[in-house]
Amino acid sequence: MGGLNEDKMDTNPFFQFGKWFQERLDTGIDVPNSVSLATSSVEGSVSLRTVLLKEHGPSGFVFFSNYLSKKGRQLEKNPGAALLFYWPEFSRQVRIEGHVKKVSEEESDAYFKTRPEESRISTWASEQSTVISDRQYLEDRFAFYRNKFRKGPIERPPYWGGYRLVPTWFEFWQSGEYRLHDRIAYTLSNGKWVINRLAP
Repeated sequence: MGGLNEDKMDTNPFFQFGKWFQERLDTGIDVPNSVSLATSSVEGSVSLRTVLLKEHGPSGFVFFSNYLSKKGRQLEKNPGAALLFYWPEFSRQVRIEGHVKKVSEEESDAYFKTRPEESRISTWASEQSTVISDRQYLEDRFAFYRNKFRKGPIERPPYWGGYRLVPTWFEFWQSGEYRLHDRIAYTLSNGKWVINRLAP
């Protein structure tokens, strides 16, 4: 894999991400859309977990979750967040920083309907991030909601939906010999993306 040249990078970071992400998809690797999401409380306590990227483009990067989860509670008070895509098969990573906002209810409804039935039921059954007594408690709740919805449509819970991270900064990283890695950053300034090379 060759090094990165800022003169050959797309001037639009969304397009550059799209190129790299498509190459990731083309590998046929399992769960190619996994991404680490970092959020923080207003006091500065940072949390990190893996989510699944469901949409990307000039409007931002979309993932779905429980609004009452730890990430949801943190994002409610502090919308600043970061994404990290690590692709070892290419010796690449992409870092993205920005602010998160909820997608529309219509978008959340539309995506929820595409999920497998069991996944929709588990969304009702799991009180995400809360302490539970044991595994049986979770399985009992799943059985309860499976029975509840057996004769009707499984509507989206009001506490579950999508988030969109709107970037203000990107970094495209490519491993280099002798740890002289290539780091190309895009910073949003006055509505335009400014490209700079960073020291590894």
